[in-house]
Formats: sequence, C-alpha cells, structure tokens
Amino acid sequence: MPQGVQIITMIQTIHPEVVCELKSELGEGPLWDASRSLICWVDILNGHIHEWSPQKKSLNTLSVGQMIGAMALTDKGDYIAALKSGFGKIDPKTTELEMIIDPEGHMPLNRFNDGKCDPEGRFWAGTMPIAEDGSTGSLYMLDNSLNVTKKESDISVSNGLAWSLDRRIMYFIDSPTRKVVGYDYDHDGGSLSNKRTVIDIAETDGFPDGMTIDDEGMLWVAHWGGWQVARYDPVTGKKLLSVSMPVAQVTSCAFGGTDFKDLYVTTARKGLSEKELEEQPLAGSLFVIRNLGHKGLPAYQFKTKA
Repeated sequence: MPQGVQIITMIQTIHPEVVCELKSELGEGPLWDASRSLICWVDILNGHIHEWSPQKKSLNTLSVGQMIGAMALTDKGDYIAALKSGFGKIDPKTTELEMIIDPEGHMPLNRFNDGKCDPEGRFWAGTMPIAEDGSTGSLYMLDNSLNVTKKESDISVSNGLAWSLDRRIMYFIDSPTRKVVGYDYDHDGGSLSNKRTVIDIAETDGFPDGMTIDDEGMLWVAHWGGWQVARYDPVTGKKLLSVSMPVAQVTSCAFGGTDFKDLYVTTARKGLSEKELEEQPLAGSLFVIRNLGHKGLPAYQFKTKA
C-alpha cells in the first residue's frame, strides 16, 4: 500500500425513530395510504385503527368495537378488515362497520390475525386461537365477489403474507414454526401448491411475525422476541441485513412515505412484565426507519366488484 493512503470502512448506523407518543397493546399491520399520505396500523386487542399524518403530525383513531387483526384499503377508499366476528368493511370517515361474512362463527375461541391483499385485489387473512394454545387457525381468501375460501388449516399463529414480484409465489408465516414458506401461486384463481420452506429463522432470533417485500424481491421480516427487523433473500434463505430495535416484540413492517423509502415498524407491549416494560419504555410504539437504501412498493388494494 502506498504511504499516506488510508482505507476507510464506512459503517452505516441505522436509528429507528418513534413516530408518535401512542403505544399499542398489540400494534400490527402497518399500511401506507398513499392517497391520504397516512401511515395506518391496528391495535388488535383494543380494536383500534390508528392513522398518523407525518406531514401534519396528527393522529386519528377509529374504534371498531371488537378485536381487529388486519385491514387493507379498497379501491373505493374504505377499509376491508379481518375482525373478531369475520370480514367487514369500515368507512374511515364515519367508522361505520358493515359485516360481510364470518367463516369461523362456530369457533368463538379463535380470532383473525394478520392479513393483506394479493396482486389481484383479493383479501387474505388468517386466524389463530386467542389463547395461543393450539393449531385451530386457518388461512382464508375473500374474493372480489365477497365469497370466502379456506386455503390452509392447522395453523397456530397466522402471520406475514407477501407475493413475489412476478406474482408466481406467495410467502406465508405460521409464527411458531420459525419458517417462512413459499407456495406456487396462481394469480388468476388464487390457488396454492408446492408448499416449501424458503427461510428458516434461528431460535436466537425469536419468531417471525409480519413481513413485507421490497422492489428487489427481498423479504423484510419482523421478529417477535427477537429485537429486530431483518431482510432476507427468499431464493437463498440468507439473512442480508438486520436492524436492531429498542424493543423485543417487533410485530410487522411496511414501506411508506412519498417514495416508499421509509420502513414503518409496529411493536407490542402484550405479555411484558412490569420489569420488562421498565426496560423497554418504547414497547408498543410505531417506529420509522429512514435511509435504509431500499425501497418498497405500494400495497395492493381490495378490488370491489362493479
């Protein structure tokens, strides 16, 4: 090496920022509403949809009167939601709830958990036992005619959903398995086949929870009990990047902002002891991670049949 030449290794430090003072009991399902420039998320156990405007620094909370596992935007500007009593539509202006169908009305000990729309504008959402003591959950698809089809069963904690950029693979998480699985996905009819493991999560990393996909086809997975959100290559199964979080129970993530370069991350306080809450005063907060060097995509909307 020539004298006087110095090699400098650049180390990028990523700092998650707290978005607002609100703390959720079980924050989940972040969703960027580009039409209103809002980041939206749910507090499952309290039955709330939260809407935060980064521009106005203002919070609006919708109370739906029951547990809400997930929601997505419709092409009419409403929310389509997976609630304790089934699938429903919510008017964000009036909070009026119109129930559609309850595929598990005969299973009062279950509730809906995570959900998301697929590229064809159908809403997928899975259930789980409220007591988290078995595998009575299932994965459902609500189509554009408002018909429900069961797609998977024997699920413990139905969680993250994502679709590959070429729309040929659907990714799914049943958290206790510590796996992300992939299915061959028929985007015309929504059928699934050829289930296989694409990512194994190390035991030291906690449990995989919610997830999203970036514009390079890499998966971003929130780690419940793992103090992190991480980027994975679903082709090789390798972890590419890990962002440390100041709280243990990291629940889900979604890209947002005008250019989809901000990663919003939900977290939870549920189940933490008083001592753990003292050690994690930010538990339950919504965080944003900026300047990741990666970009997301707009969330698919539910297509209402004309």
